[in-house]
Amino acid sequence: MGTVPILNKDMSLCISLAARPSNIGTRFHNYLYDLLGLNFVYKAFAPVDIEQAVAGIRGLPIRGAAVSMPYKEAVIPLVDVLDPSAKAIDSVNTIVNDHGTLTAYNTDYIAIVRLLKDHSVPTTHSVLLRGSGGMAKAVAAALRDTGFTAVTIVARNEESGRALAGLYGFGWRPEVDGATADLIINVTPLGMSGADQDAQSFDDQTVAASQMVFDVVALPAETPLIKAARAAGKPVITGAEVIAIQAEEQFVLYTGVRPSAEQVREASEFSRQA
Repeated sequence: MGTVPILNKDMSLCISLAARPSNIGTRFHNYLYDLLGLNFVYKAFAPVDIEQAVAGIRGLPIRGAAVSMPYKEAVIPLVDVLDPSAKAIDSVNTIVNDHGTLTAYNTDYIAIVRLLKDHSVPTTHSVLLRGSGGMAKAVAAALRDTGFTAVTIVARNEESGRALAGLYGFGWRPEVDGATADLIINVTPLGMSGADQDAQSFDDQTVAASQMVFDVVALPAETPLIKAARAAGKPVITGAEVIAIQAEEQFVLYTGVRPSAEQVREASEFSRQA
């Protein structure tokens, strides 16, 4: 491992802002800071006031912040500059502070595009995308931009569901209600550690009818949906894969250092240890 100084006045602070913070990002970033000998430290927070939290990034100053549900859209009016990756989908997952100027990015989109390609998912696949929030926008944009056309947004909130579907030229329905698709994607908190941890976002019949299952929930790595997919013998893409790629891109934005693929793999494995 590298040699990292103890806490000191020159140390750069990076944070995460989430309603349900986990140690995944904290362990990922701090592992790499230690490995590469960088004078950085990373801490997760559950803000009680998102406006005050973002003001704190500017005022302390904090070098960067990861932004998770439900703040991916709420932070947009609070920053100074929207990078094209965030502006294109009106959703933010990363804020970088350059001497008081806050620039917002979206590395979720980058991660989704890479994973669809790495897993060789046919663009001819029909898709059910459950969710209509900030992360759902990143996934919908990635699907469109990589050539998927037969996509249906599943969202109980008709206003946000129809809006997302219309933005990318997809269909909308309020519930799955027996619908099937080659690729099913969960972009809701269902299955996430906490109140929804036992919820399976698609039922067993929908899983059985699919060709591939994708769950963006990263904690736990084995959500009820992923467990059901593995039991049914379906190939999966997990939230752990998403978070590793998007965290790597955040790390580069914060530090200016690109870790090797092996270093990212090590950090990702370390981040998921109990």
